Amino acid sequence: MKWLSRDEWRDAFKDVLDLHLVPACEATSMKVEEAVSILDQEQFMSTIWGCAFEDFLTHELDNGRNVVDDYLKRRGWKENASTRSYMVALRTSVMSLYEVSNIVKDTSFLARDLVRGGDPILISERSATRSLKQWDRIAVRVLRVGSQSIIAGGVLSFDYDTSENLLKMLRNTGKRARKERQKLAQLIGWEADDPRVTEALSETEILRLAAPAFTTVWLNDILDRLANPQIPEIQNTEGDELMFCTVHFPLGHGATEADIRSALRRVPVLVQENETFWNWIATRKSAKGSPKKKTKTRNAQTFVTTHRVPDRVQIRRN
Repeated sequence: MKWLSRDEWRDAFKDVLDLHLVPACEATSMKVEEAVSILDQEQFMSTIWGCAFEDFLTHELDNGRNVVDDYLKRRGWKENASTRSYMVALRTSVMSLYEVSNIVKDTSFLARDLVRGGDPILISERSATRSLKQWDRIAVRVLRVGSQSIIAGGVLSFDYDTSENLLKMLRNTGKRARKERQKLAQLIGWEADDPRVTEALSETEILRLAAPAFTTVWLNDILDRLANPQIPEIQNTEGDELMFCTVHFPLGHGATEADIRSALRRVPVLVQENETFWNWIATRKSAKGSPKKKTKTRNAQTFVTTHRVPDRVQIRRN
């Protein structure tokens, strides 16, 4: 990172950073400074700047020079073998979209490449396993270092709908590129069936070029949510709309806890969990035909309730 302060790399890195930052700002009519101020410094450094930095490590300038190659040539003797291997892996890495599963806290998780397919990869990881959840979708660079697969530092978390939009964009880009195979071959003077053309149009190479698109889609979603906040629809796992509320009932003069429990036990729809806790269970009235099946809304937040023992008399409706 300090190597970027050298004149030969500073301007080139700024150009790459702009590729990751400017398009989303233009799409939301925000100035770059305004967008950066919305993100806290840690989030900006770990996401936008971090992803741009790792992307820059894979770039070659017009003269064919690369910052990783340059650093290892001049300062590689100062680094240990594992650090050099990590840098070399970053040099040839690509960002892709992965689905997370089988999380073992402080140890590992499985990552399935949603763009290129294949079997899930076992990722050796500690810190990320503390925040990841089953089926999360993240954009990240997976590196093979020694006998282990690890992830780089730039990680973007996507919700389902945004990730699907990203996948659709990447697939359409790949289709358009392959349709132009003949034109590309003629442009560079190769045969259309040359393996080098096939490699240039592969999903991996498209991902290499599309690195800024991951950041742009992620940032555009973040800025749009901040500019146009919406109250989410809340539902349970059956598709029922949930309303959070607190109800207060006046107590008769001299009423005791025993009186309250006795009264609550006589209410058919209240099911007692323990001495201080009742569940309010709604009963479905019979109707002609089959009950209408409720529709689950994809954009809604779904809550799964669990029973716990509070420290005072409460009524919960499931």
